[in-house]
Amino acid sequence: MENIFQVKDKTGRKIIMLPTLWSHITKRHPHMANFLEEIKEAIKNPNKITDTSSDINVRYYYKYYKHKESQNKYILVIVKYLNGEGFVISKYFVNNIK
Repeated sequence: MENIFQVKDKTGRKIIMLPTLWSHITKRHPHMANFLEEIKEAIKNPNKITDTSSDINVRYYYKYYKHKESQNKYILVIVKYLNGEGFVISKYFVNNIK
């Protein structure tokens, strides 16, 4: 099965969206199915990348989209790194960077 996408992040690391995760994520957040290009852009050119205190292998990628109609203008893409590669594990819109 082919990946939904594979891109390099701002630091040159490979990030993959697996079909099984895409299916799982879009079932939980069906409105996000129309934002595939924004998800890739958030990984390639984020406004900010943050760490999480609960897992040293997880990074949060934020990208601001002023054209978004709701108050949640940042797309948040959560990436987990395993063996040098990153895998998108979730994505959704938020109203600010945490």
